Order: sequence, then C-alpha cells, then structure tokens
Amino acid sequence: MGYRIRLPSKSMPTDEAHLLSGMERFVLSLREHRQWVLGGGIVLLAAVAVVAAVMWLDHRNTEQAQELNRQATFLYLYRPADNPVKADENLRKAIALYRQLVEQYPRTAIAPMALYHLANAQVQANDLGGAIESYQKYVEMYGASKAMLGLVYQRLGYVYLLRGDRDKAVKAFESVLAVPGALNKDQALYELAKLEEVESHPQAAVARYQELMKAYPNSPFAGEATVRAKALELKQSPESQPAGRPSATPTAPEQGKK
Repeated sequence: MGYRIRLPSKSMPTDEAHLLSGMERFVLSLREHRQWVLGGGIVLLAAVAVVAAVMWLDHRNTEQAQELNRQATFLYLYRPADNPVKADENLRKAIALYRQLVEQYPRTAIAPMALYHLANAQVQANDLGGAIESYQKYVEMYGASKAMLGLVYQRLGYVYLLRGDRDKAVKAFESVLAVPGALNKDQALYELAKLEEVESHPQAAVARYQELMKAYPNSPFAGEATVRAKALELKQSPESQPAGRPSATPTAPEQGKK
C-alpha cells in the first residue's frame, strides 16, 4: 500500500504587515497620524512652558516678598527708644512695606505672617481702625490655617477693648474657643472671666474661671483663676454680708411693770 507525501499549500497569501518589525509598524503609524502627533507635541510643549513660567514667577514673587518682609521687620524692630521721631518714622515705613507685601504678593507663603505683623504695627501706631481691618482680613484670607487664627482673634479682642467695644471684644475672645487646636484658649477664658468680673457678673465670672481650671489645670492662668474664683465666692457667701442694722422701732415695755 503506497503513501502520499503532503506538500504545504502554496495558496496561503503572505501578509506583508506580519513581516514588519514592531518598530517599523510604529514608524508607519506615526506617518499616518503625523498631524495628530505634531499637534499633541505642540500642546505638550506649551503646557511645559506654562508650568515653567508659573514656577519661575512664583519663585520671583517669593524672593521679592521675602525682601520686603526683611526690610519691614528690621524697621519695625529697630525703633530707638531715645529718638521718638526716628522710631515713629521707622514704624510708618514698616507699615508701608508690610502693606505693599500683602497687596502685591498675597499668595506667597510669607504673606499671612506679614499681614499679622502689619496689624500689630498699626496698633503700635494707634491706628486701631486699620488694625481691626487687617486682623479681619487675615481671618477672611487665611482663616483656613488654624495655627495663628486663635492668636489673631485674641489680638482683635484686645483692640476692641482699647476702643471700648466690650461686646465685640467678648465675641473675639469667644471665637478663640471655637478654633480647633488653638493654643491660647486658656488665656481667652481668663480674659472672658475678667470681663464678666468687671461688669459685676460674679456668677458668670466664677463659671469661666472654673471652666479654665477644669480644662487647663496646668495653665499659667489656672492659679490666678483659682484665687479670683474663691474671692468672688466669698463675696457672695452669706457670712461675708454685713450684719443688719438694729431696728429703729423702740421696744414695747414689758407688761406688768410700772
């Protein structure tokens, strides 16, 4: 019995694309879509250029803001006590430089602290209205950063007291208590208690002092709060009240006596 030898079929078409290497196919694809590739490259280069420009601009703004802050801080701190005219001049120049920094470079990292120093300098210059405006601007622009917010509210409360506005001062000190993680809540409680004491509200003052002692027993204000609270409680105790005067009505004579 004979066997037939099978030969490979010659009818299978040869696909030339299968003979191309991966790199050659990639080059062909680029040629076919060269317009899209060129456009994408231009967009990418433009994006890189924009990012580089923004980074350079931020760097330049930061340098200029730091230089303004350096000059302003030097003038603010260097106010000779033996030369009031020079001291006032330096204070005015420092205020102008701090204001320039805040207005021109509000997005730099140093701007929040510069605004805080501006408000403090305005208090030193007895510009209480300007200081209040600067502290409030800090709250509006940089209130998301809680690190300094409590101190800003406290300073704002003191300025309101200088202006004789007790209600706004109380509101500012109470705002300190609402700031998460504020490190000066004990002092805010102390100031609130003293305000109640000055307004002759002993019970409210004692409550504030007791809150301070309970929440912050290791505070440097806790000892003073303890003393003040005890003094107020003694004043309110019946034993501390002055004895009543004897009645002015004469006593009736005893019956049966002549």
